[in-house]
Amino acid sequence: MTDRYLGVAAIVFAALMVWFGWGIEAPFSYEPVGPRAFPLLLALCIGLCGLWLVIKGKFQAPANPPGTNARIALMVVYCLGYALLFGPLGFIVATTVVTILIGRLFGGAWGKVILGGVVMSVFFFVLFDRVLDVVLPLGILEFVL
Repeated sequence: MTDRYLGVAAIVFAALMVWFGWGIEAPFSYEPVGPRAFPLLLALCIGLCGLWLVIKGKFQAPANPPGTNARIALMVVYCLGYALLFGPLGFIVATTVVTILIGRLFGGAWGKVILGGVVMSVFFFVLFDRVLDVVLPLGILEFVL
């Protein structure tokens, strides 16, 4: 695999960001540039970096060790599952579960990944939902919290 493959992937990703980000509009104008500017600017940066890799890329990457590709695929499945279950389960439960699964994927001990997942989920929920006032879904914990 060369840098050029990564560059092409980055350009495709940037194009998808532009396609999905173009339709973002706020129901009212609260900033001069609006919410569309951030994903489009980020897509521009990613696209330019991808173009640079396509033009100047020449480095050959070594092949992945055995089993690595399966772990990468499993990580993608975990991220998709997290995105799908984020609303129904809520931030705390979904983040705890995905943190535990990813921690185990990287060889973490059960006790450590469970403790880390719970502490991280609760900490970030309090930080974003309560302190920064970013509304996060409660999911199945809605009647408890």
